[in-house]
Amino acid sequence: MVQEVSTRDMYGQTLAQLGAENPNIVVLDADLSRSTMTKFFAERFPERFFDCGIAEQNMMSIAAGLAASGKTVFASTFAVFATGRCFDQLRMSVAQPSLNVKVVSTHGGVTVGEDGFSHHSIEDIALACSLPSFTVIVPADANEVAQVVRVAASTNGPFYIRLSRPKTPLVYPDDYRFVLGKAVVMRPGSEATIIANGLMVSAALKAAERLQQDKIGCRVLSMPTVKPLDEAAILKAANETGAIVTAEEHLEHGGLGSRVSQVVVKGTPVPMSLVAIKNTYTKSGKSEQLLQKCGLTAEDIEAAVREVIKRK
Repeated sequence: MVQEVSTRDMYGQTLAQLGAENPNIVVLDADLSRSTMTKFFAERFPERFFDCGIAEQNMMSIAAGLAASGKTVFASTFAVFATGRCFDQLRMSVAQPSLNVKVVSTHGGVTVGEDGFSHHSIEDIALACSLPSFTVIVPADANEVAQVVRVAASTNGPFYIRLSRPKTPLVYPDDYRFVLGKAVVMRPGSEATIIANGLMVSAALKAAERLQQDKIGCRVLSMPTVKPLDEAAILKAANETGAIVTAEEHLEHGGLGSRVSQVVVKGTPVPMSLVAIKNTYTKSGKSEQLLQKCGLTAEDIEAAVREVIKRK
């Protein structure tokens, strides 16, 4: 049985560890610390934790001010608020001066429980990637989150890191090491490549296993860093497998699929298919139901691979 661990729990635990190691780190939250798990940092370092209340725009402005004063700032809230409500503050106060603010959001995508589509964050990656100085990361599991948070803390400049609410399968081996801007070959294959991130990496691996039963060798690339992309890995996959499917818990436009497509069309055009949320909002429901409704299952990825191979 595959072990499942919450990415937001790992974020909170790692942040508290970093707080003990680096007294320059300060943490901000928007009255959601029990959900974003910044509560672990708050309990240990109350003098460096600031609850800004339900005022996310103000929180980002405070984060910018603290970063301008030389602090390493982590600011957390739900993904739907972090980018949507705060875009102007992120653009003007964080991105343009390229300040050392790490925006770590939880409750990304549609897997947020029965909160309704008002809380579905399906545009956040597109918004974050549109900000020139931001690094954008969507980790695949809790072990990767721990490493991503440490890399963000030690790398100067703005980061947007998107986490999920539910527990997600551990997909990396124990010796895995995250490298900023690099894709990870999760499974070899020569007939097509699936490029995924976040919880869709687990679905991509399941799809590849199902395809192998029909002797279709499908490469799986985990692409945690959406910006900057590992263009070399994408072009290598295009050249060696001749077909690419992307999989993400985000709108089809502006996310991982769009960014991979830009690389492919400029370098090695091959047939592609994007497994993503189409141009629509969905409804309230359980995570599994919404993933199925939005076409974000292993079966959907498998079908996309079979279709794209036919166009080679």
